[in-house]
Amino acid sequence: MKKILMCLGFLAAMTACSSSQTEKEKLEFDKESHLKAVDFDTEIDGQKVSLYWIESDSLKAAFTNYGGRLIGLWVPDKNGKMTDVVVGFSSAKGFKNSTEPYFGATIGRVGNRIAKGKFSIDGVEYTIPINNGENTLHGGIKGFQDVVWQAKQIDARTLELRYHSPDMEEGFPGNLDVKVTYSVSGQNTLKMEYEAETDKATPVNLTNHAFFNLNGEGQGTILNHEVKIYADQYTPVDAGLIPLGEQANVEDTPFDFREFHSIGERIDTENEQLKFGGGYDHNFVLNAGEKMHPAATVIGDLSGIQMDIETEEPGLQFYSGNFMASKNTFKSGAKDDYRTAFAMETQHFPDSPNQKSFPSIILNPNAKYETVSTYTFSLQ
Repeated sequence: MKKILMCLGFLAAMTACSSSQTEKEKLEFDKESHLKAVDFDTEIDGQKVSLYWIESDSLKAAFTNYGGRLIGLWVPDKNGKMTDVVVGFSSAKGFKNSTEPYFGATIGRVGNRIAKGKFSIDGVEYTIPINNGENTLHGGIKGFQDVVWQAKQIDARTLELRYHSPDMEEGFPGNLDVKVTYSVSGQNTLKMEYEAETDKATPVNLTNHAFFNLNGEGQGTILNHEVKIYADQYTPVDAGLIPLGEQANVEDTPFDFREFHSIGERIDTENEQLKFGGGYDHNFVLNAGEKMHPAATVIGDLSGIQMDIETEEPGLQFYSGNFMASKNTFKSGAKDDYRTAFAMETQHFPDSPNQKSFPSIILNPNAKYETVSTYTFSLQ
């Protein structure tokens, strides 16, 4: 009996030690994440804003319903250290006041550019606000990045966001009801499921504008990241980054990422398209096969973290952080220095309402917009 009691005592001590260690690790992570619920507990436009978490065994993601934003994403690096691969701010105020409005945001109604803020549906011309030179970018001045979404925590791994965009908001026709579900799995996958319905024909092209640094937020340039994009073609643009309407082969150009190349390897090549974008800021025409198909693979040169993107969308916008200008301070205390983060936005093609040869983004009544993209993390 004495031996049994001693064993039970030992097991109890080990359990207590394990619980204490788990709590200690949690406290350390909370400190390192630089995120506190109180810093997101506010109101914007009279709507409640909060901080939300979803997580699996080895992946943690933080969101705010202001702009439907992914504000941090932690995955293990090659040394087992939980590394934040999505840049963002430590408060709702930080996102609201940022000179870059799209960090981590859910983008809509129409991601990317619409030429001269005009498009027609069934012979009716619509005019939307111009906010990017002479064009419209990411849904206009007050796109989905600047509204408060209704959030519902489904479970520890799933967050549901909803937004009702009223008829003629930012000049777009139709009452549009949008639902975006963000979830994580045990395979270190962040899944993004988009749904929308309308009562009038309207363009819809939803995406997420997370800015990544796979070495970790504040860990310097992304120019040494290795990138592979599953695309034989891309859509060349004019000086305003509006597509010319053609699909050009990537072969023998700096846009050929069919095999791995570092982001910086050819970014300063004398090339008119790179000049227009200030680097990479272009749509790639994905080699779509099955409904869900590979879009890109990116590897952090220092962390060994690999990100594999799959999507049901026909395009991928690769943006190399060309307009980052050290004007904002991230949650880690680092500045948003030039090319210290990149974006890979799954999408339909830019300016699709005005480009008849591109896949249509017009959503009609009695139809449902549904698309899925996933970002899976592993070690090289």
